Amino acid sequence: MTEQKDYFAHESACVDEPAAIGAGTYIWHFCHIMAGARIGQHCNLGQNVYIDRDVMVGDGCKIQNNVSIYKGVTLEEGVFCGPSMVFTNVVNPRAFIERKHEFRETRVGKGATLGANSTIVCGVDIGAYSLIGAGAVVTREVPAYALITGVPGRRTGWVCRCGVKLGGDLVCGECGDRYVEDEGRLRPQTV
Repeated sequence: MTEQKDYFAHESACVDEPAAIGAGTYIWHFCHIMAGARIGQHCNLGQNVYIDRDVMVGDGCKIQNNVSIYKGVTLEEGVFCGPSMVFTNVVNPRAFIERKHEFRETRVGKGATLGANSTIVCGVDIGAYSLIGAGAVVTREVPAYALITGVPGRRTGWVCRCGVKLGGDLVCGECGDRYVEDEGRLRPQTV
């Protein structure tokens, strides 16, 4: 008897059991999902994605080709991981020294975007709806709605929930949402 699944995994993908995979999720060519991984509903994992044990991926995440998500990383709902972006899990790795007990946790907030070839050094939190530019290297906490670019990554602006860079008036030119900056943090303006 063939087991019915409510997600799609390409025949070249390896899904170790037990792994929890939500309905409507697509797992494409040469992916490897380790036992204990939890992937939400309606996610899309591009070619050659690796999801480690005990990793949590929220609903609606898009993980592009060649991304490895290691133990200690949590993606909240609606996170976008660009092609070949990198997570680390140990600050000072050595091939000849076992440091699995030193893994640092990394949390990526709801709706955040991690650009192609960006690197997220372990132990930082990436704020909700922030946008990490392509090739940026993030070494410290990222506030919600922050635009981070460069090496090392620095805040070079703010972005709207819809991903558009905000001008000085903190009003989105695309969707019209308004924001307020308070002590180096951005929050939606309440009416």
